Amino acid sequence: MKIIVPMAGRGSRLRPHTLTVPKPLIPIAGKPIVHRLVSDIAKVLGEPIEEVAFVLGDPAFFGDDVVESLTELAESLGAKASIYRQDQPLGTGHAIMCAKNSLSGPAVIAYADTLIRADFNLDKDADAAIWVKQVEQPEAYGVVKLNDNKEIVELVEKPAEFVSDLAVIGIYYFKDVAVLKDELQHVLDNNIIHGGEYQINDGIKGMMAKGRRFVTGKVDEWMDCGNKNVTIETNGKMLGFLSADNEKLVADSAQIIDSEIIPPCYIGENVIIKNSTVGPNVSVGDHTQLENVTLKNSLIQTNTTVKNANLEEAMIGNHAKFDGSFTKISIGDYSTLEA
Repeated sequence: MKIIVPMAGRGSRLRPHTLTVPKPLIPIAGKPIVHRLVSDIAKVLGEPIEEVAFVLGDPAFFGDDVVESLTELAESLGAKASIYRQDQPLGTGHAIMCAKNSLSGPAVIAYADTLIRADFNLDKDADAAIWVKQVEQPEAYGVVKLNDNKEIVELVEKPAEFVSDLAVIGIYYFKDVAVLKDELQHVLDNNIIHGGEYQINDGIKGMMAKGRRFVTGKVDEWMDCGNKNVTIETNGKMLGFLSADNEKLVADSAQIIDSEIIPPCYIGENVIIKNSTVGPNVSVGDHTQLENVTLKNSLIQTNTTVKNANLEEAMIGNHAKFDGSFTKISIGDYSTLEA
């Protein structure tokens, strides 16, 4: 089994955080989104992972340190790491084809801007599976249309009229991903473009037109990381799951001085917390210092200093400094706010 992970885009809805750190690398409960996603998929697949192929963008944002961390991630799963580059943001189909040398055999394709909790029970008789989640406003999503046998017969993007309430979450399984590669090559060769980009959906539609059988996979939890508010919400949900799984969330090297930690919280390595109340649903990255702070439902990254603050629903980047009386904030890397 292979895992293919397109993660080239930096996005705009999470700015200022994505100006220096690509969205898949923003930590949730102390671990980058892409690391959690790949590890969780490998865990629920329940079979050996042969290769993890990452499709990265601009080396200025996905540099050698990122390549090294992703290589370590793949190797920790007993898999080979393959690194590809998408030099231009030409869409999901184009991103997948940047990894064409890895597109053979059974594979899961997963976009690295979401997290899941699921059991993957693969239908080995199906040619492919698309994971979906039931949603309340399907008109805001791409959805699948099913036939009477519960097979996927159509993909519809943001339907004006009701088609189904099963939204595509960006995780796919292909019994032989080379079949998708052939269809996407046709898309590229014939310049089939939607929204100015080459889309994976056009490759899937080509497979469907040739009688390939698609089924749905369902997830228990689909956690978006598309903007600041939902990222903070996802961080809280993930902390709850990890706490229920009895995962160690507070590093032994953390110094908690005259402070209260209200779980669930993630406290990273060499964090110093003085005269503060932290939690619930807070992640604090490595080497960060908090002093005279009340903090809940927030995500603070690494090497950051926060003092004299009462914060809720805050998201603060790496190497930042904050000292003041603001409450709801979102500041990126290397920022300084002082009262």
